Amino acid sequence: MSIEPPHQLPGTGSLFTLDPAVAHLNHGSYGAVPLPVQRVQARLRAEQELDPDGFFHELPDRIARARARITTALGGRADRLALVTNVTEGIAVVLDSLPLAAGEEVLVTDHGYGVVTRAAERRAAECGARVRTVRLSVHTPDQKAVRERILAAVDDRTRVAVLDLVSSPTARQIADPVLLAELGARGVITVVDAAHAPGMLPVDLGEQAGGADFWIGNLHKWAFAPRAGAVLAVHGAWRSRVRPLMFSWEHDRGFPGRVEWRGTCDYTPWLAAPAGFGLLEQLGVERVRVHNEALAAYGQQQLVERAGLRELPSMPGLAMRAVRLPPGCAESEHTAKAMMVAIRRRLATRVAIRPWSGGGVLRISAQVYNRPEEYRALAAGIGELIGGR
Repeated sequence: MSIEPPHQLPGTGSLFTLDPAVAHLNHGSYGAVPLPVQRVQARLRAEQELDPDGFFHELPDRIARARARITTALGGRADRLALVTNVTEGIAVVLDSLPLAAGEEVLVTDHGYGVVTRAAERRAAECGARVRTVRLSVHTPDQKAVRERILAAVDDRTRVAVLDLVSSPTARQIADPVLLAELGARGVITVVDAAHAPGMLPVDLGEQAGGADFWIGNLHKWAFAPRAGAVLAVHGAWRSRVRPLMFSWEHDRGFPGRVEWRGTCDYTPWLAAPAGFGLLEQLGVERVRVHNEALAAYGQQQLVERAGLRELPSMPGLAMRAVRLPPGCAESEHTAKAMMVAIRRRLATRVAIRPWSGGGVLRISAQVYNRPEEYRALAAGIGELIGGR
């Protein structure tokens, strides 16, 4: 069935300062900060330079107020959530706080973000534990099959599971509420990499951290916040056990202040983050989600029909879609990066490509600044590029 592209949302035409000569189809990696939010951050930086002493003296309280406004958008309570720079840092904080013993295992999947898996491997090695990787075919048909595969790998040695809510390379759901509940019932500590959730998917952290023991989501991807900002939600008794990566003068105030404060850093992304959520609300959160999901689906269809690439499974609500490249194409880190460079140079387009045995995975994103013709041009051009490799 042919997918019709959505119409551009009113009021979005001049929101961004992106280079118009490039099709930016990779919002899921670094995001793009809207101009109104850029201005808020610029004012904060100017204020900081007028009186640095006063600015830093007031910062802990201002961060707490910003966190409270962010929490309103994400559900839950402000004292159960800490601000960090990104998911990678949040994962590092969590792993450093968890008790791991020799012989125990940390469960991950091969769809996980690479440096998160490496962080788990380092922490496990320090404790005499090990990382166990569950391999999921990129063509695994549905969420039930994903759950069954992961639960089959759990045994009495499984202490922690670090799982993506939405996988970065393949744009599909891994950690759904049913899986998290099953893992929790088996005594497994659950850590959710929710890098793509805030702003793209409905989030209600509620009484528990998104159904997990720890839940970490980026704000600079889909929530229109400046880089770098993310939230770390912690459930129950774990909050008193979370320790920051460094000591600070806020350490004795406990969670979340002890995690957030790191001296003379740039805190303006956190202070400006509520403006990103405010812009989303102004545009209409649901309208943006529906638009972006439809545009991503349209882009994926173009790549399937025009370029002959294979569609990969997706979940409802996502503004990202993935397709499989032909065998022998982008199967290594080097060749995947080379293909991204070639697409940028020859097609003036930014996409994400991750290496995968049997053919790399190409991921596209959709945001309100994207246009249907950008996906059509990519689909037309990449067919020629792959054919001539």
